[in-house]
Amino acid sequence: MDSTEKAALEHRRLWWHSRRGMLELDVLLVPYTETVYPTLSADQQHIYQRLLACEDQDLFNWFLEKSKPEDTELAAMVRQILDRVQPN
Repeated sequence: MDSTEKAALEHRRLWWHSRRGMLELDVLLVPYTETVYPTLSADQQHIYQRLLACEDQDLFNWFLEKSKPEDTELAAMVRQILDRVQPN
């Protein structure tokens, strides 16, 4: 498997992990994975992968801005995703 195939496989895996089964999360995470994730730096991609490993209820509360992640990198990623869909 060459690097292009590995990247495509990884992207498909992330796409499936972005599908959470909660519409509120799916409408944020799936488009982000499809359009923004490929443009992120390797460090930012790793942070996004860590975000996807979080519990749905935590993600739900963070994206509804009911709470914030204690991890500042995750908090910045949540903000970046929200800023993409919430005009100033």
